[in-house]
Amino acid sequence: MCPDCEDFARTVLLLGQLALYADMAGADLDFVEAVSPSLAASLPEPPPGVFPDGYDPDGGPAPAGDC
Repeated sequence: MCPDCEDFARTVLLLGQLALYADMAGADLDFVEAVSPSLAASLPEPPPGVFPDGYDPDGGPAPAGDC
């Protein structure tokens, strides 16, 4: 697996584990709130092939409630 692929997969895995931890009884939600933005911001660009050719993440409709 390429280094970029490994970084992406590892970060996605950590985000998933953090989400599972947040749903556990007794989870430290202050920890989750402190770590999750940094972890999400560290998510590298997805490796080639994750999205179809021509995919434009900014080309879709605006989410409901946005001006």
